[in-house]
Amino acid sequence: MRSLTNEEIGKLAAPKAVRKIAVENFLGSLYEPAGYAGSIRNLYEDARVYKWNEATVNAIRKGINLAFGW
Repeated sequence: MRSLTNEEIGKLAAPKAVRKIAVENFLGSLYEPAGYAGSIRNLYEDARVYKWNEATVNAIRKGINLAFGW
């Protein structure tokens, strides 16, 4: 896993329907020991709790994939 740059996170958070703060906070705090699967689980748990829309979930998932080299 690698850390995403602020520029990469900014691009993922930029579309109008995306909740910018959610994308920035989640991707800015990815935790390597959780691994890919743990990060995806955390994404869907947070999405359920915070009621994130599909655009936000997709942006975060793209960021997770990028960070883990998928």
